[in-house]
Amino acid sequence: METLTAAILPQTIRQRPADSHKGTYGRIVLIGGNDNFGGAIIMASAAAVYSGAGLVTTVTAKSNQTSLHDRVPEAMFADITDVSLMVSLITAADTIVIGPGLGTTNQSRATLTTAFENIQADQRVIIDGSAITLVATDQLSLPTAHLIFTPHQMEWQRLSGIAIADQTPQRNRQVVDELHGIVVLKSHHTEIYTATETYRNPLGTPAQATGGMGDTLAGMVGGFVAQFANESQAVLAAVYSHSAIAEELATSQYVVLPHQIITEIPRFMKTHSEK
Repeated sequence: METLTAAILPQTIRQRPADSHKGTYGRIVLIGGNDNFGGAIIMASAAAVYSGAGLVTTVTAKSNQTSLHDRVPEAMFADITDVSLMVSLITAADTIVIGPGLGTTNQSRATLTTAFENIQADQRVIIDGSAITLVATDQLSLPTAHLIFTPHQMEWQRLSGIAIADQTPQRNRQVVDELHGIVVLKSHHTEIYTATETYRNPLGTPAQATGGMGDTLAGMVGGFVAQFANESQAVLAAVYSHSAIAEELATSQYVVLPHQIITEIPRFMKTHSEK
């Protein structure tokens, strides 16, 4: 297992060319946030925007529209019950993030199934939170695409069948290889399983132990992979950045809130971009 270092940041975060436009940095669709968990998809959407994704659309419950526009005016809104609109947005996207705040209701299941049925092989798909639970409990067929899973240890237990106490790198790797995707296994020191390598993130602080932290990471992963060509490096850089920002904030704070990490992303990326 390799230790992730700050060297991944300038290798991944490139200087923007002078002729850049919003289409240069990816079209990302985030799907989730039912009536009760709107904050999750709003934080994920904000993280994608602040990470530099070019065009961000959030497909969520209509009850979240005002809060989304208030918190993230850069993100476009689509009603999660408008299936034809969701399908057209998925078809046009480069990157899809699905799961933050989605829930596990029949409506959630129908949304996830429809999304999976319309995802294309060249798209990058971040599967997070409720979507992982639904895949595990309902044994849903995964789409053929560039898949990135972002489970915490209990979600990984559901998906992999490996009890938390038995989640060793060797056992995890066996299931990762069967999934044919990247797995970001969130814990005190997050482990990242790419197609060929395993990395350990040495950063992290107990100040991060608060709701919404994983939703923010999912949005950051989406934002990074939407704009940087090397998919594995983009995931690694997003994970490292998320924890590094939190550690900086924790030097003067008892608790670090997800929205504080989000606000710091552009500054951090500028500081650690390719020189």
